[in-house]
Amino acid sequence: MKSYKTRISFVSIVLLAVAMLCVPLDAFSQSKSAKLKNDKKKIETEIANTQKLLKQTEKNKNASLQQISVLRQQISNREALITTLNTEIFELEEELAQNIKLSQDLNKKLEYMKSDYSRVVYLAYKNRKLIDKVTFLLSSDNFSQMFRRVKYYSVFANNVKHQVDQIEKTQEEIKKKNEEIVQLKAEKLALLEGKEVEIKKLEIDRTETTKKAQELKQKEKQLASTLQEKQKKRKELDIAIKKAIEAEIVAANKKKAEEAAKAAKSKANKANASSGSSKPASGNAIVLTPDEQLVSNSFVNNKGKLPWPVAKGAKVGDFGSYPHPDVPSVMIENRGIDILVEPNTPVRAVFQGEVTGILDVMGTKVLMIRHGEYLSVYQNLASVNVKKGDKVNTKQTVGTVAKSTTNNTYELHFEVWKNSTYLNPNQWLSGR
Repeated sequence: MKSYKTRISFVSIVLLAVAMLCVPLDAFSQSKSAKLKNDKKKIETEIANTQKLLKQTEKNKNASLQQISVLRQQISNREALITTLNTEIFELEEELAQNIKLSQDLNKKLEYMKSDYSRVVYLAYKNRKLIDKVTFLLSSDNFSQMFRRVKYYSVFANNVKHQVDQIEKTQEEIKKKNEEIVQLKAEKLALLEGKEVEIKKLEIDRTETTKKAQELKQKEKQLASTLQEKQKKRKELDIAIKKAIEAEIVAANKKKAEEAAKAAKSKANKANASSGSSKPASGNAIVLTPDEQLVSNSFVNNKGKLPWPVAKGAKVGDFGSYPHPDVPSVMIENRGIDILVEPNTPVRAVFQGEVTGILDVMGTKVLMIRHGEYLSVYQNLASVNVKKGDKVNTKQTVGTVAKSTTNNTYELHFEVWKNSTYLNPNQWLSGR
């Protein structure tokens, strides 16, 4: 019986070890792999969209500046994709190595279990005459001994059956792991091939960018003149937008002050309740109602997570003051970002809010949406399908992008303001 108990204990340890080895990859590894695949898909979609824009600019001889900007964006996209592919290949290599080790360990355990099972079968065969079940039971000295012998046979038989089941399960697990190894090797090979393709495309894009930069250098004076004209028009638009924003703040504060004064007047016992609110507030900041304050706070909480004002597009003009990357003699003053898009691209609200202004300035439509004390501004619209006072939701279509006045491409200019101060949109929008 001691030998039997030792055997049962040993089998239990072996089975526990096998069970631990057969545990699937943890949730963290699975979620990491899923995130990598999702990131890769997003970048591939971005590359496809940018490729369409490149073809669009190639058709237009006047769009050379946009073309080189899109090429730079495409290079950045391809570099990001190659980095993601490298990470995914590394993750696959780790998973592959883990599966190979698991398979090897399972094979060792299987051989040990088979050897152990063979010894049991051999001993049972060798002692078959001595352990004839009926004779063995009938030779019991008493009923209690017979009961223990019956129990022994039952446990022994169940253990043998359990070992057979575990051997079959382990064989199936080895088969499954080997199939996974074959699949992982195929995935790794496909990723390596995809990486090689992207590296070649990256080199082509870099060569094309260098070529375009040399072409631009030859006509720098002409481009400088075009850019200066564009900057002049932009400054005029900036002044008009700032005036409109300040006027809207003053009008909104005046209306609220009048409503507060009217409410206070109707309650004689609270005649001074709105003291300080009966005069229009400064044009620098809007007085917020409790509901507006909630929207404002929510807008702030979503900083860096706001959706882009267009579903697809390439940024061709960045925020700030800087020399133009291709025509350094021209200083760029940009209060927002410029996004090159395809014709008829819908414009969408980046957050819930209220339409507070629709301007027609210098042949372009400008839409302003207030989010508490913040505003999102959408410039160069061909059409607007909302009106002043409308409540809009996040990603709701509010218009379409117009053709640029300086060339035949379609660009959306987007800005973010806090009251009458413009902010960097890059800090508010998500990373696509």
